[in-house]
Amino acid sequence: MYMSNSRVIEIWVGLFVAMGLAALFLLAMQVSNLSEFRESDKGYRLLAKFQNVGTLKVRAPVKIAGVLVGRVADIRLDQEHYQAIVELRIDPSYRLPDDTIASIYTSGLLGEQYIALEPGGSPDYLKDGDEIEISQSALVLEELIGKFLVKSAEKSGSDEK
Repeated sequence: MYMSNSRVIEIWVGLFVAMGLAALFLLAMQVSNLSEFRESDKGYRLLAKFQNVGTLKVRAPVKIAGVLVGRVADIRLDQEHYQAIVELRIDPSYRLPDDTIASIYTSGLLGEQYIALEPGGSPDYLKDGDEIEISQSALVLEELIGKFLVKSAEKSGSDEK
């Protein structure tokens, strides 16, 4: 009796661990945006240049007013100007004015970065292969902390004199 009871408990523990691992896998798929493959091929391509993309990754969301309108398709370095070139795939149902602004923002507890687009008021629209002329790079926390520490050191140094 004792052996069969112990075996039943082992089976339940095993099932519980397997369900926990499956839940972690599903959570990882949601966070990494790997669960959506169908959007990568459709849409038109836009380019944007940034001085710093931070931790932006391929497949990161592209949003307008919080609404998903596309994904980051590629990130590469411009060898001539040493800027990051980000290729965006925008859903063809969204038309963007040619004075649209692209910014890199951070969202969520995990610090996921995404590109936020702010459409302008131009009557002309961006077409496949066009470049977004105005961009705002990622805000790098380490740089802000460094600037704050330098300012604090300068201020405390001037107070001692």
